[in-house]
Order: sequence, then structure tokens, then C-alpha cells
Amino acid sequence: MIHYKTEEEIKIMSEGGKKLKQILKRLIKFVKPGITTLAIENEAQRLIKEEKAEVSFDKVEGYQFATCLPVNEQIVHTPPSERVLKKGDLLTIDIGLYYQGFHTDCAKTMVVGEEEKGEIKRFLDTGREALKKAIEKIKVGGYLGEVSKAIETIIKKNSYFVIKKLTGHGIGKDLHEDPFVFGFLDRPLEKTLKIKPGLVLAVEVIYSMGTEEMVFEKDNDWSIVTKDGSLSACFEKTVAVTKNGVFILT
Repeated sequence: MIHYKTEEEIKIMSEGGKKLKQILKRLIKFVKPGITTLAIENEAQRLIKEEKAEVSFDKVEGYQFATCLPVNEQIVHTPPSERVLKKGDLLTIDIGLYYQGFHTDCAKTMVVGEEEKGEIKRFLDTGREALKKAIEKIKVGGYLGEVSKAIETIIKKNSYFVIKKLTGHGIGKDLHEDPFVFGFLDRPLEKTLKIKPGLVLAVEVIYSMGTEEMVFEKDNDWSIVTKDGSLSACFEKTVAVTKNGVFILT
């Protein structure tokens, strides 16, 4: 069941989203070679408290952290650890915020300690473009399938692979709500959800260089990796639909 938000609820989510956006910016600046992913987690916890908000992800049963911090072939849900980041690692910072009863969520993949270049730059540019084009397809009266199709088209066009078993999602009082936001079109457009005001989505582009197949990482609870060990990335924003337009909250 989809929980459509009131204008007042979206206003609260917008305030939370602004806070989360700033926290993510500060975390990206904090990252450097030689630090552990646990150090990023500790900084995230500190920044969330500074914003007088709460951690979002620890409200998921069994998860106790503010962030998921996948590196290289790790795709999503990787808990912080004593893993030391190296120059050139591909790091995803996935973080949520719980503010005045509502969650917001966002993620970005970055290169640790150096400029993006060559194939890595092309890979990350593809994810950013896919997210941008997907969000442009969100409009009242449109179909959610257009969002999925946009992601799939751009990822495939660049010869990369959507991780089909992982999706974006509705978001609000719960971190994960209906509907799923697939990264590929799984049915005719007109059989997908018609977009209405009050819909709030966490749109995610989750993809890899070499495969759409994923497996759970050995000896690492939660963490999911590419089956072939190829690099993976994720870009995510929370987006709200209102009668006055579509707003990116994070």
C-alpha cells in the first residue's frame, strides 16, 4: 500500500532532506586514503546529532549503523568496518536521516583520493546521468515505468549492467515503503504505477561494470557484492511529487 504524503509532511521531509544533503557533502570532503570506513560512520553519527536529527538506517531491524559504505565490488548494505580506504578505491556513501518522524535517503559513489579519469569517470558519469534522466521522467500523470526505463536505457547504452534484484523505493514514516522503483522496465509502461501528488520516492541507480548478478559477501553480514567481482556504484536521491511540481529533497 502506498502512503501518499500531505503537503505538510513533504515540507518536513524537505527540511530533513536539506540537512541530509549537507551531511553527505561534508562526509565526501572527510574521505581520504588511510581512514577506515568506521571513521566515516563515526563522523556521520556526529553530523546527524549536530543537525538535531536521528539516524535512519538503525531503524531497520538488525542494522545498527548510520551508513552503508560499499567499496569497489561491494554493491549495497555494506556495514562500516576497520577496512582502510586506499587511493583509487571506489566508495559509495549511502546515508539516511530521520527527522520529525520522516526518513530521507541518498547515496553517491566517489573515487577515494584522486580525480575521476578514464573508464572510472565514464562509469560514474553514466550513473549520474541515469539518475538525472530518471528524475526528469517523474511527473504527475506519468508512469513510474518511465523512470525505470530511463535508468535501464542509459546503463545499457554504456554497456554496463543494472543490478535488477536491487531497487529504489517509496519513503516516508518508514525507510522502505511501497512502491518499488525498479532500475529496469519489467512490464508494459501503462501497467506501471500512475504518478500522483503526494508520492515520495528514493530513486536509486544501482549498477556494475561487469554483471547484473549479485551474491552475499562471504563472512560479511548484510553486504552484497557483484558475482564476478567487477566494480559497482550507486546514486540515489529522495524526490517528492506535489501538485506544484517535482522536488528533489536530497
